[in-house]
Amino acid sequence: MAEVTESFLRTYAESDGLGLAELVHKKEVSPLELVEAAVVTIEKLNPTLNAVIHKHYDMAREAAAGVAGDAPFAGVPYLLKELATSWKGSPNTNSSYYLKDVVSDFDAEVVTRIKKAGFLLVGKSNAPENGWSISTEPKLYGATVNPWRADLTAGGSSGGSCAAVASRMVPVAESSDAAGSIRVPASCCGVLGLKPSRGRVTMAPYADAWHGCAYFLANTRTVRDTAAYLDAVAGALPGDPYQPPVPDRSWLELSRRAPKKLRIGYSVTPPDGRGIDPEVRQVVFDTAKRLESLGHRVEEHNMALDADNAWKTYTHMSCVQTAAIFDWLSAVVGRPATKDDVEPITWAIIERGRATSGISHISDVEAVRQMGRAIALDLDAYDIFLTPTLTHLPRQVGFYDMSMTDLDAYNDLWSDGVFMFPFDMSGQPAMSIPVGMSKSGVPIGVQAVGRYGDEATILALATVLEQEMPWAGRRPGVSA
Repeated sequence: MAEVTESFLRTYAESDGLGLAELVHKKEVSPLELVEAAVVTIEKLNPTLNAVIHKHYDMAREAAAGVAGDAPFAGVPYLLKELATSWKGSPNTNSSYYLKDVVSDFDAEVVTRIKKAGFLLVGKSNAPENGWSISTEPKLYGATVNPWRADLTAGGSSGGSCAAVASRMVPVAESSDAAGSIRVPASCCGVLGLKPSRGRVTMAPYADAWHGCAYFLANTRTVRDTAAYLDAVAGALPGDPYQPPVPDRSWLELSRRAPKKLRIGYSVTPPDGRGIDPEVRQVVFDTAKRLESLGHRVEEHNMALDADNAWKTYTHMSCVQTAAIFDWLSAVVGRPATKDDVEPITWAIIERGRATSGISHISDVEAVRQMGRAIALDLDAYDIFLTPTLTHLPRQVGFYDMSMTDLDAYNDLWSDGVFMFPFDMSGQPAMSIPVGMSKSGVPIGVQAVGRYGDEATILALATVLEQEMPWAGRRPGVSA
């Protein structure tokens, strides 16, 4: 076992993924030393945060010897989210008692790319059951808490990933998003979260999820790590249903280019007509003003969206595929799921999906696609559209209660994320950028939305904000 000094642990905590890989490239450290630094850090912090729910230290140690020394993230410790993505030999429970004994027997295509990029899997991050919460409090594994304040949610569904990245357990961790699950916890924990364009990252061996409204990428602390990760995992396979345009240069290179004079829209008016925290509103205003001072054309524009109707249609649509997935999983588990196998709100989702007719479902799909097109058209005049990530500061642990049985009442709790799901519907890339802090010391994210296929402009703008409104010096109370 490689020795880990206090000096090296400080270097590990202060470096992003590309910075750690550069040490490997220069042969100043080995991949095994990075793994051991991650192990020490996780063992120190995880008892408080509960961000890592499966530990794969020996798997990472064994794989360290085979890392290509010139890989972009050579030897960088990594967490996979406990939701959907298959890594051979790792549990794949979706944080559900029903799947508690399932272990993946194959690598998803994206995992093949992750391994090629040089990442080493040190564990899996906590997530709510089946990802259907914007907090991370599964009954199977317990709640992940916010490293900034233990009584607050770390967000969800990628709350384990974001808490781990914010606390410096790892610099990069997988995340996924169908109604804000990359961006919401990024805002809660003060890290970056890019939801890419529809189809940017293949879902192979599966073809689709939620009719193009589910997305996979990662959470990081630096823009360059997000850009380089996108370079590593992006790409559709022949026959994939969605294939966004591909730039002629790497996203890492494009992220470093100062953006041209942009037309930027912004809104602090939630499209469901509900309230917004004054501190959140002010952070959006401050961001817009800063960009205007840099020469960009900035104007207020409120979304032309009936968000209440859109959310009801969207959540109704999603129930059918959830029910279908559980029917398919019965062959994996060896028996059908029962009410006692899942959390109450999950059972309510399954029951509604089973009760929805095919005609009703295809009508929902068409309505969601039409609303998605309308959202994209409404914002097409803007190179970037700014919104709050969350309309309120992170809620108390327990606020998003999956023990509820009234599905409509549960879905109504998600109004804080009203600026999230529209861009899952429209397919546009959207990133939560941690530019703000509340008076009480809680991070506030601002969302930057781009045109379909244009992650480059978002990344370039985020690089500017990283310099103009820096967050690198902020560190939560629970961190390495």
